Amino acid sequence: MAASPEQKKQYHVSKSFKGLNTKANRTAIGEDEFSWIENVQPVGFGNLKVVPNYSNVAATWSNTVTQFCSVNINNADYLLAFQSDGRAEYYNIATSTKGNVAPVGTFTGTGVRAKQWKNERSIIIDPVKGYYTWDAIDLIPVGSVGAIGITNPGAGYIEAPTVTISAPNVTNGVPATAVCAISNASGTIISIGLDVIGSAYTSVPTVTVAPPSSSFGVQAQASASIQAGNVVVISVTNPGSGYTNVPAVTITGGGGTSANAIAKLGSGLVSAIAITEAGSGYTATPTVTISAPTGANGVNATAVAGFLTFKTGAVGILITAGGTGYTTAPNVTITGAGTAANAVAIVNGGAVTQIVVTNPGNNYIANTTVSFSGGGGSGATAKAITTVDQNVDIASFQGRVWIAQGRTVFYSAAGAYNDYITVSAGNINLQDDTLHSKINALVSANNFLYVFGENSINVFSDVRVGTAGNTLFTNTNVSASIGSRRIDAIFPYFRSLLFATDYGIYALVGATTSKLSDALDGVFPNINFDYPITGGQVLLNNILCAAFNFYYDDPLTSTTRPVQAVFFDKKWFITSQGPTARVTSVAQAGGVFLYSTNGTNLQKLYNDSTIAISSELQSALWPMNDTIRDKQALKWGLEAILGASGGTVTVTVDNETGLGTAGTYTATNFIDWQNPTGTIIGWKNNSNVAIGWIGLVTGYYLYKNDAQQYGKYLGLTLQSESPALVYSTLEMEYELRARF
Repeated sequence: MAASPEQKKQYHVSKSFKGLNTKANRTAIGEDEFSWIENVQPVGFGNLKVVPNYSNVAATWSNTVTQFCSVNINNADYLLAFQSDGRAEYYNIATSTKGNVAPVGTFTGTGVRAKQWKNERSIIIDPVKGYYTWDAIDLIPVGSVGAIGITNPGAGYIEAPTVTISAPNVTNGVPATAVCAISNASGTIISIGLDVIGSAYTSVPTVTVAPPSSSFGVQAQASASIQAGNVVVISVTNPGSGYTNVPAVTITGGGGTSANAIAKLGSGLVSAIAITEAGSGYTATPTVTISAPTGANGVNATAVAGFLTFKTGAVGILITAGGTGYTTAPNVTITGAGTAANAVAIVNGGAVTQIVVTNPGNNYIANTTVSFSGGGGSGATAKAITTVDQNVDIASFQGRVWIAQGRTVFYSAAGAYNDYITVSAGNINLQDDTLHSKINALVSANNFLYVFGENSINVFSDVRVGTAGNTLFTNTNVSASIGSRRIDAIFPYFRSLLFATDYGIYALVGATTSKLSDALDGVFPNINFDYPITGGQVLLNNILCAAFNFYYDDPLTSTTRPVQAVFFDKKWFITSQGPTARVTSVAQAGGVFLYSTNGTNLQKLYNDSTIAISSELQSALWPMNDTIRDKQALKWGLEAILGASGGTVTVTVDNETGLGTAGTYTATNFIDWQNPTGTIIGWKNNSNVAIGWIGLVTGYYLYKNDAQQYGKYLGLTLQSESPALVYSTLEMEYELRARF
């Protein structure tokens, strides 16, 4: 008689492991997916590896860390921790030493951002206090020299004078330098004007300029042109040098008579000052000194400089009208709620042509005004440009440092981290409505500078210097609907840029944004967004993964705990690596590592495969090829590879009503000697002392046990504290029972 189908033993075997899927119910996900997988990496077919646990690093931060990042300076890797009391500390990974970057109160308690310039220094932007650099020795505020205005052009300069700018106010700051240009150099002939044009010239006459009185001078030379018998123009072909008085000009030959000309000497004015090094470390107005002219009758030129800062509440000034009739520079008055701002006006041709802000001040707000008084003229007007938006991010891209502030991105001059004044420096204000509010982040990767808003992404590319010396680049909007405010959860991954939002994790590849986190849709409602989300790359089992750290309101334990969602090969899994508030990646020799802090400690994640780690696998609930029949679980099986420390796994056989309670089993790789009742048989040595008889099975091992569970769907939950454990196969023996 044929056996009833309800009593035929059947088998389910899972070896093709995929990742986590919380988008659907446990009964509806793929049979090779997991409804939960924690601290186990689904590497591939028959290869589920328990990840290493974290290890503590012998360093403790002095206060609560609010920003955590890594930089490389002179080939040494540093972790930087900016803390809630305004201090900053470093940890040198190679030497395992901790030290101070800045004392308490230096920075704002939150919102500080740091990247690196080449591998020469860290560039740091504080939301309120401005721009700094750190070269692993000195922290320098980048108060660089801004515009220099000539307050008196002087006279009598034969050669360009030397410009000296006073030293920075901060020790080991970079001194600024500049060079002068002069117009109409003193002691030269700049022009020869005709006093009498003469007559009857039939050929070009000879023009002779008398030699200079100085024995070291050079005699000037000139030539004439005639038209209709008249000398119509005399051109200076060599201006000569060393003239202290106007020389005589003689016109001879050519068949004509009476032509006469008068030479004009150069005045030797300082016409321009160009900054060659913007410097750093200036916290007060620098002094500009111009060397004196060599002539006895010369007049010394003077100039004034300002210093540039990215502090919030600083003032800049834009001239809106130059006015007329100014014989001297008018006084500039800055009126507003802030303190210490002042400026100097420069007059040329009776109009105000330049305003040098010698101190940008502090704490000014949007209604700051500028007015002029004195100077003998009228009509000059200007408006204050007040920095009311905080600095949000900084990046190094294409040989420039880019700073985001409100809707504006400032960029330094080509090849400079501190020059925001010369011709190739500048700024761009994003005016398109694709940026709904303000810029949230700057990320340099994949030959692009990504500019993130809350719901938009722009990319800057093709950076170059134009024929006029100015910086040119392309600005393209690649996303008008998705951006991110999670500034520490944006990072490159292969040729993609991954970023977290409050509603998913996305990848930007070229100009295409796609969602990666469909499998985490059941996790996102339980993420606690009151805590930061941070992320980075990490090498796990020789596979480059992307990890996002966040706090999870666990519905099973009713606790809020930090976890990491880890992605690779289109698969997700969860890890829990201790008290981890923030993470950052460090690319070192041998791999890419992930470091973390819970606020005061320092940890290296996925670093110790010898200590216990809590892992959990929850398989899909398998329909066993027939969703409408009841099934009775008879046996479960588990193939595993055990490490040197052994392994113990708690197995639960589950059904669609929840986790199994009638069938929870502990499988261990310990072997012992038991009697028929299950009691361990003891041993004694020659001294009548009881000894243990127990051993470890390592390598491949097959756990198996009778099972007690019914359901239309059956599955397994595996929990373990054992490290270095590899699951190879999940197995179930079952029989079909009644329909419906």
